Amino acid sequence: MHKRPESTQNKENNGLFRKVWPLVIAAVSLGIDAYVLAGVLPQIADSLATTVGAIGLGVTAFTGAYAIAGTTLSRRASARSTKGALLVSLGLFNLANLITALAPNLEIFLGSRVLAGAGAGILTAVATAAAASLVGPEQRGRAMALVTFGLSTGTVAGVPIGMLIGDQIGWRWTMGLVVLVGIVSMGALIVRGGTMPPIPNEPGSGASVLKSPQVLTGVLLAFVFGVTSLGLYTYMLPMAEDRGLASWGFALIWVWGIGGVAGSMLVGRPIDAFGSNRLLPLLATALLASFIVISFLPQPVWWLVAILVWGATGWASVPTLQDALTRARPSATTSIVAFQMAAMYLGSAVGSALGTALLGSGTRAGALPLWAMGAQAIAVILALIVAALGRRALSAPTKDSV
Repeated sequence: MHKRPESTQNKENNGLFRKVWPLVIAAVSLGIDAYVLAGVLPQIADSLATTVGAIGLGVTAFTGAYAIAGTTLSRRASARSTKGALLVSLGLFNLANLITALAPNLEIFLGSRVLAGAGAGILTAVATAAAASLVGPEQRGRAMALVTFGLSTGTVAGVPIGMLIGDQIGWRWTMGLVVLVGIVSMGALIVRGGTMPPIPNEPGSGASVLKSPQVLTGVLLAFVFGVTSLGLYTYMLPMAEDRGLASWGFALIWVWGIGGVAGSMLVGRPIDAFGSNRLLPLLATALLASFIVISFLPQPVWWLVAILVWGATGWASVPTLQDALTRARPSATTSIVAFQMAAMYLGSAVGSALGTALLGSGTRAGALPLWAMGAQAIAVILALIVAALGRRALSAPTKDSV
């Protein structure tokens, strides 16, 4: 097979990033906001004179609004203007986070989290679809992977920085960080030359995309990925402590994050070169293997390797699944991505809740990966089904039933 010169590939990558970088920055702010509050819940509770449990409802409110708004409004929002939809959803997201930062009581705090979740749900779907529409089919995987790279970078780098800010000068300044990044991304979208191309929306898309067996299976897969990869991550430190690795906890958190950033950054080219239908089952299997390792091998070196793989494959699976579900139906990208990402974040919330329930029932933290193994085995089966249906859809692209 003819290999293009490295200089040509570098030019392609630079050109691609120039097209999508405002969307990447927007995704960074989303990545920070989705998880940063979990690290400063006690400070918020003290500030608003309420309980940690009550403040925790803000996370639930954000996730619920994200799922509802993303799946019901994202397609309508982008119907007239891609750039307009991005600016409006990002503006709502930024305004809501500013209200969160200034909230004087619990009621306003919770209301602001609903608004932030709604803006985030619309923005995620539209930004991913916009990135895909800015490039040709040969760069589609890389474009969507860059948006996921923004999400993972925001989660990995922004959350610890936000927690540090919260510890030093207060949680309101932590939210100020989210607002600042969001304002920068709005500025980037405004000054970006020209208009963004319209996002194609096939007639009847929206919830009707779930009539496709492949899309429905893919949404279920996204949910399971959320339960296993993101839900289990919540308990990284208790798991390490239970296995005698408490002193490695900080390193493990960062290794997971480094793996996530690297996986989402590097997976785009393999998606375009080899196909998401080939990669998806491999990523699901590798994630399962990482859970097996941390379940049965307590040595630090094995944990470091396994958690690096866990972070890399967990985040790399996001754009890979997006491409697998939308490659044959690019005009339904907005709706499909909205359902996929909503399912993933709902899965994360469910996974975290299940972990809490298991620990409350007496399960040791070190045994949680065993439960994740069972769920991830289901994910491998679902990934194989999605890939098989995806190959069939590509061979018969006019058949909406596939």
